[in-house]
Amino acid sequence: MALNLKIIGIGGTNGSGKDSVGQVLADRHSYLFVSVTDLLRAELHRRGVPVEREHLRELSAEWRREYGLAVLVDRALEEFNNLKGKYVGIAIASLRNPAEADRIHELGGVVLWIDSNAQTRYERIQNNAEARSRAGEDSKSFEEFLAEEEAEMHPSGDAATLDMSGVKKKADIILDNDQTNLTDFQDFITEQLFGVHKSPVAPIAQENPDTPLAPTA
Repeated sequence: MALNLKIIGIGGTNGSGKDSVGQVLADRHSYLFVSVTDLLRAELHRRGVPVEREHLRELSAEWRREYGLAVLVDRALEEFNNLKGKYVGIAIASLRNPAEADRIHELGGVVLWIDSNAQTRYERIQNNAEARSRAGEDSKSFEEFLAEEEAEMHPSGDAATLDMSGVKKKADIILDNDQTNLTDFQDFITEQLFGVHKSPVAPIAQENPDTPLAPTA
């Protein structure tokens, strides 16, 4: 089935490659890539609050209560609309609340979920800690990493808090990122989203059944 990929919302587990997907879309396919988590980081810096995952969660919930559950997607789209004509589409990461996925769908866009083995994701983060420059977020044990993920995956009963499992349920495309080489990863994303020699605006992509798009080998 043909999917309209002009607006792509990207969700996924920590260290799965969400920002890397956005960067591939920006570098190879002329998308605007907006990290809504960077918007939150910038606000924490402005307030003089340490950039830690707990504070990011609290701030995102605060904004959702004050401005609406899809505020982060809306702010990313404002940036895109202000730059009309410069990009073929927009990639937004990271979706962490189901209302954000709903907003993408309301606008005719596609929600992508990316995942990988927890140990692999943890090792990626630790191995790339210097390049990521997120010491407050990344410096933790594997057990702490898993505990934080558990807190972010499941809702607390407050609609404004994180519910990444709810985002996954709304995904149109699910990818399993087992790539270890950057070029292979870039090729993998391009192939899975657009196919060989396909236009980046309206390509063919597999919808979300029970089977991931990624190879199992």
